[in-house]
Amino acid sequence: MEISSIALLIGAAAIMAILASQLKQPLLIGYLVAGILIAFFGNFHDLEFLEVFSQIGVTLLLFLVGLEMNISELPSLGKVALVTGLGQIIFTSFFGFILASVLGYSGLSSVYIAVSLTFSSTIIMMKLLSEKNDLGSLYGRIAIGFLLVQDLVAMLILMFLSGLEANVMTITSVLLLILKAILLLLIVLIFSKYIFPRLIDKVASSGSELLFIVSIAWALTFSVFVSDKLGFTLEIGGFLAGLAFSTLPEHLQIASRTRPLRDFFLTIFFLFLGTKLVVGGVGGVIVPAIIFSVFVLVGNPLIVLILMGLLRYRKRTSFFAGLTVAQISEFSLILMSMGLALGHVSNSEVALVVIVGVITMTLSTYMIMGAEKLYSILDPVLIFERKKTKEISLGKKTDYKDHVILIGGDRTGQEIIPLLKKAGLPFVIVDFNPKVFNKLYAENLPVIFGDITDPDILADININNARIIISTVPSPNDNFSLLENIRLHGVKAATIFITHEIKRALEYYNQGASMVIVPEMAAGDVIRNSLQKSNFNKIELRELGKKQFEKTTIRFKHLQSVL
Repeated sequence: MEISSIALLIGAAAIMAILASQLKQPLLIGYLVAGILIAFFGNFHDLEFLEVFSQIGVTLLLFLVGLEMNISELPSLGKVALVTGLGQIIFTSFFGFILASVLGYSGLSSVYIAVSLTFSSTIIMMKLLSEKNDLGSLYGRIAIGFLLVQDLVAMLILMFLSGLEANVMTITSVLLLILKAILLLLIVLIFSKYIFPRLIDKVASSGSELLFIVSIAWALTFSVFVSDKLGFTLEIGGFLAGLAFSTLPEHLQIASRTRPLRDFFLTIFFLFLGTKLVVGGVGGVIVPAIIFSVFVLVGNPLIVLILMGLLRYRKRTSFFAGLTVAQISEFSLILMSMGLALGHVSNSEVALVVIVGVITMTLSTYMIMGAEKLYSILDPVLIFERKKTKEISLGKKTDYKDHVILIGGDRTGQEIIPLLKKAGLPFVIVDFNPKVFNKLYAENLPVIFGDITDPDILADININNARIIISTVPSPNDNFSLLENIRLHGVKAATIFITHEIKRALEYYNQGASMVIVPEMAAGDVIRNSLQKSNFNKIELRELGKKQFEKTTIRFKHLQSVL
C-alpha cells in the first residue's frame, strides 16, 4: 500500500468527519461513510493493512476504557443503575432475539444481533451530556451508571467469546476458559498492586514522553501475550492492560497522552468497517436494518422508561435517561467483528449492524439534543409514572410570593445566596444536581430538586409571583425554555442570565431578559476600573491585587466548606 493511498484514506475520513461535525453528528459516522465511499469508488483490493491498523485502534480503545474504568462508582449510583442496566440488556436481548429469528436469521446469528443491539455508546453519550451540561443532573448520573454496567457486561461477553474457538463450546473448553480468565486477572492484580506503582512513578518522573512510550509498549505487548499465549483476543488484552493502570495516580496523564494515538487508529477501524458495508453487500439487509433501528430507537428507551417508572422515578427523568440508550455502541461493532473472525456471523450480518449503528447514532443525536421538545410532544402519552415517586419537590413548602428564584446553587449561586439571606428577601433555589441539592438541603436552605424546564417545578416555585429570577445555569436550551415560559405566563419578574457568548447575550435580550452577564466583559470592566483606580501605577496595582487575592481566598475557603 503506497503512502499516497494512505493519504487518500485519511483525507476522505477528515472530509467526512468535518461534514458530520457540521451536521452535529458523532465523527465516527463520518469515518464509516468515508469507508463506504472508499470501497465503492476507490477500488482498493489490498485492505489487509486496514485490518491490522483497526485491530490496534480497538486495542487502544479498550486500553483507555480499562484505564478510565472506575468500578468503585457503581455502589454510589445505587440500585437504579444496576437494575436499569441489567434489565435493559436482558429485555433488549430477549426481544431482539425474537425479532431476529422472525426475520429469518439463524440461532447463533440472532444471538449476536440481539446482544449487539443492547449496548449504547458511552463515548457519544458522555459527549452529548457534557454539551448539554447535564452530566451532573439526576438523569445524567443514572445514565452514566447504567452505561457503566453495560460496559462491564460487554467486556465479560467479549472475554468469553475471545476464549472460544470457532463453533466449539464444550464443558471442558468453558472450564479451561474460566481458569485462563482467573489466571489473567491474577496477573493483572499482581502487576497493578506490586509492580506498576513504583515502576510508573519512576517513569513519570523522567518525563511525559517516556511515560507515553512505556504505556503504549505495555498495552500492545500485554495484548499480544494475552492473544498468543492464553488464546484471548488483542482487544481483551488491551482492556486488562488499561485496568492494570487504572489505580495509578498517573492514569489520567496516561489517558490524555494515549487518546490522540487511539483516535488515529480508531479512524482506521471505522474506515475498515465502512468498507465491509460494500464488501458484504448492503441491498439484502436494508429492510432488516431499518426494522432493527426502529426497535433500538423506540424499544430501548421504552424499556428504560418502564423500569425507571417501576423504581418510582418521574416520567420526565425516565424519558430523558431512556433517550441515552437509543443507539448502539462501538462495542456492538467490535462484537460483530469478533463474531466474524470466529466464523459465527457473516459479512452481511456485520454490515447489518453497522447500518443500524449509522441510523441510530445519527437519529438519537438529534433526539437527545431536542429532548425537551420531544418530551413536551409525548408527555400526554407517557403513562409510566407511579402515583408516589422518589422525586417529590423537596425543600421548604412555602407559598412563595414576591420572592427571588435562584436557578443553580453551585459556584456562582454560592456567591449570591449570602446576599439573599442578608437582604431578608424570601427566596427559593432550584438545582438538578443531586450533590448540590443535598448540600443546600443539609444547610436548611429553601431548595427544590428539579429541572427548571419542568412545568411542575415552575408551579412549585410560583413563578407567576416572583420578584427576580436569576439563572446561573449555562444551558441555552434551559434558559430559552425559561424565557418562553415567562412570556407565556405573563410573568413580570426581572430576569438575570449568564452566558459566555456575546451573541447569545443578545439573543437572551431579544427574548425578554432584563440583564445578561458575560463574564469576559465583566472581567474587562474589572481590569479597566483597576487601571483607572491605580492610575497605571504598578505599586497601586499590586496593592489592589493583594486585596483581590484575600477576597478570592475567603471565597474559595467558603466554597470548600459548603461543597
